[in-house]
Amino acid sequence: MQDEPRPGELVKAVADFLRNDIAPQVSGHAGFKLRVAINALDLVTRQLLDGSETDELTRLNGLLGEGGLKELNQLLADRIRSGEIDLATPGVQEHLWETTLAKLSVDQPGYAAYKREAER
Repeated sequence: MQDEPRPGELVKAVADFLRNDIAPQVSGHAGFKLRVAINALDLVTRQLLDGSETDELTRLNGLLGEGGLKELNQLLADRIRSGEIDLATPGVQEHLWETTLAKLSVDQPGYAAYKREAER
């Protein structure tokens, strides 16, 4: 893997190029598709630059033991479904809230309710 530029920087550069140099010249349905593509690139950039999966895995390891992110999320869902774990279980409510905020920071960083919570 190369040191510079990082993948997130490359994707951001492509999105910025399309947004600033190409999008102003494109209209109609093609313009709409271009804006959708730019939004997708922006989402990928935020995912690449976000470290929340590491934090999520750390919290899940504390709640459930060692494992991978996908497996531990499935185990958490199974235990919630069975009633073995609920919001009263120490750490669960905090984990779910932090995970939700982290996902919103990537998927919908402009969402008003997220912005209010992030400022707290």
